[in-house]
Amino acid sequence: MTPPRKLHIKSYGCQMNVYDAQRMVDTLGAEGFVETADVGAADLVILNTCHIREKASEKVYSELGRLRVAKEDAARAGRTMQIAVAGCVAQAEGQEIIARAPTVDMVVGPQSYHHLPELLARAGRGERAIETEFPAEDKFAVLAKPSREAIRARGVSAFVTVQEGCDKFCTFCVVPYTRGSEMSRPVARIVDEVTQLTDNGVREITLIGQNVNAYHGEGPDGRAWTLGRLLYRIAEIPGVARIRYSTSHPNDVDDSLIAAHRDLDALMPFVHLPVQSGSDRILSAMNRKHSAAAYRTAVDRFRHVRPEIAFSSDFIVGFPGETEEDFRATLALIDQIGYAGAYSFKYSPRPGTPAADMQEMVSATEMDERLERLQALIDSQQSAFNKAAIGTVVDVLFERVARKPGQLVGRTAYLQPAHVMASDEIIGQVMPVRIDSLERYSLLGELVTATPVSRSAAPLATVGA
Repeated sequence: MTPPRKLHIKSYGCQMNVYDAQRMVDTLGAEGFVETADVGAADLVILNTCHIREKASEKVYSELGRLRVAKEDAARAGRTMQIAVAGCVAQAEGQEIIARAPTVDMVVGPQSYHHLPELLARAGRGERAIETEFPAEDKFAVLAKPSREAIRARGVSAFVTVQEGCDKFCTFCVVPYTRGSEMSRPVARIVDEVTQLTDNGVREITLIGQNVNAYHGEGPDGRAWTLGRLLYRIAEIPGVARIRYSTSHPNDVDDSLIAAHRDLDALMPFVHLPVQSGSDRILSAMNRKHSAAAYRTAVDRFRHVRPEIAFSSDFIVGFPGETEEDFRATLALIDQIGYAGAYSFKYSPRPGTPAADMQEMVSATEMDERLERLQALIDSQQSAFNKAAIGTVVDVLFERVARKPGQLVGRTAYLQPAHVMASDEIIGQVMPVRIDSLERYSLLGELVTATPVSRSAAPLATVGA
C-alpha cells in the first residue's frame, strides 16, 4: 500500500482562512494526503496567506526563504517537497510570487483552492502552476466534504462560510480585489454542512463572511434570504447549542437580524461590529458610507432587544489625514459604546487601494502614540467587562482539556475563556459555572450543577460510539 503523503498548512489572518485551510485539508485528503504539524516531514506545504495585516507580503517571502532550506533538505534526503502559496497575497501578487520565489510550485487564490488537485498534477509535470482567476463555478459545490474523523478532531466549535467578497470598497481594504464581489451560498447547502457538523459532535456554529450580514443566499422558496432569516433556520437544526456570526458591517444591520437577537436563545449576545474610526471626516475618507451617529444607532438597536449584548470592533489608527481631533472622536466613541474587546492597528497602505495614493500621512511616532492610548482605553473596558463576571453564574460551552491536570477550558457567551476543574465527559456540553476569579483574560470558576443548561446533544466523546 502506498503510504499517505503528508500535508502541512500554515494559515495567517482571518477566520475565513482558518475555514479555507480546513477545506483544503478535506479536499487534499481525497488525494491521499494526511495533515502533519512537522513542516520538515511534509510532501506539500501550503502558506494560506492574508493581505489585511501590515507587511503581509514581506512575511510570506520571509517564510518562503525558510521553506527553501526545508525543500533543499528534503531533496538531499531523496524526497520531493512541493510548496504552494494560497490566499489573498497569492491572489494579489500571483505573478510576482512566481517571479521572486523559484521555490514555489503553485500559487492559488482564495476562490480557486478547489483546483488544488489539478494544480498538483501540473506541478508534478514540472510546471509552475498558477490559478488566480475568479472561476465561474461555485467552489463550495465541488469541494470534498470533511470526514467524520476530521470533524470530531476539530472540536465542538466550527466555522461555516456563508458569504464571501465585499461590495463596500472601503478605501483602505483589498478584500474586493482579492476575494471579489459579494457572493452568498444557498441556504440548503449551508444547512447540509451544519447538519453534518452537528451530527458529528459540533455544538457551536460561527457563520462567517467578509461582510456576513450582507448575506443574500437563495432560500428553499427561491427567494434571497437575509442573514437574520438564515439564523432562524440554523437554530432549528438539532444539536446546535450556540450560533455566532462574523464579520458585520453597520449598514447591513437590518430588522431581521435584530429580531433574531430578540428571539433566538442560541444566538450569542456578542457581536463583532467594526467601525474603524469615530470621526465622520475620516469615515468619509475611508468610504465607510456611515457616520459615527449611524453606528451608535445600530448598537442601540441591538441593545434595545437584548440589553445584555456586548460588542467588539476594529479600529484603524493614523489613517491618512487623521488629526488629533479626529482621533479624539474615536476615543469618545469608544467611551460611549463600551467594548468587551477590539482589534486595533496602525494604518499601512495596501497597493492598489485608493488610500495608498493619499498623501497626508500620519507620522510613525504619532501612530504609535495614538495606538497606545486607544489600546489602553480598550484594555480598561475589557478588564472591567471581565471583572464584572466575578461572583456571577455564566453558561460555558466546554471545548477541551486544559493544560492543568484535571481542568477543562470552555468559553462563555462572550468568548471569554473559562477554566474549571471537571471531568472531560462534559466536553461538548453547556454548563452553568460560578466565576470566582480572573487570571489575566481567563475566568476561573466551578460547576454549579451537573445538568446541562441548553438543548442537549451527545457529548463529543460519545457521539457515534
